[in-house]
Amino acid sequence: MLIRKLEEGTLKLEIYDTAAAAGEAAALATADAIRQSIDGGKLGVIFATGNSQLETLNALTSMADIPWPAVTGFHLDEYVGISDQHPASFRRYLRTRLTQRVPIGKFYEIDGSSADLAATQREYARLLTETTAQICLLGIGENGHLAFNDPHEANFSDPEVIRIVALDAECRQQQVNEGWFAALADVPQQALTLTIPTLLRVPKLIVSVPGRRKAQSVRRTVEDPISTACPSTILRKHSDATLYLDLESAAELPVTV
Repeated sequence: MLIRKLEEGTLKLEIYDTAAAAGEAAALATADAIRQSIDGGKLGVIFATGNSQLETLNALTSMADIPWPAVTGFHLDEYVGISDQHPASFRRYLRTRLTQRVPIGKFYEIDGSSADLAATQREYARLLTETTAQICLLGIGENGHLAFNDPHEANFSDPEVIRIVALDAECRQQQVNEGWFAALADVPQQALTLTIPTLLRVPKLIVSVPGRRKAQSVRRTVEDPISTACPSTILRKHSDATLYLDLESAAELPVTV
């Protein structure tokens, strides 16, 4: 159930009573955007991963009448140095939760275990530039990161489409807290990630942010000065970004009910 809609500049926020309701709303928005944007051609869509996307992808892949064969999919990021069979691999995550569930036209994966990461970056940048994604599903990290652009790596003027970044301790601990790794030492220290300018060039951003652990980063997204100290604050500069929240993730906002 929708509880409240808020706006901070051009940034829109929708607060729902549960994570499932917020995920379904984000999925409905994604489905509508896909249907409206296809226009008889092909459509590029970037998909996020992690716990924040579980409800959204579950709802989205259960919906009828989405023209999946016309969709070319990409994902935001991938750890460096882990196999696509690792339980935390984002390639594995999206195969299980997206590409094996719907007849998507094409899906391009980031190969973080490639022996030539520079070539992987060049090819992925080429594919993404050629496709010109129109929709991006996102989350926000506990440290405010977008994709794997943690505060110390985030660059609002980054000239690259995709780059290798070092993951900070808070980001790596989040992966442990969410159950993807058993211990901090198991979490890779590097990842390949789409850069923030790459994300901001996408016309429509659908941002799923459920759960109590995200309440602080949601508040900071809305209230902090726009800076790389909290990368998600840059969403307030985008013309069409919507945060889909539950009561837990909205708990630190000034008005939630």
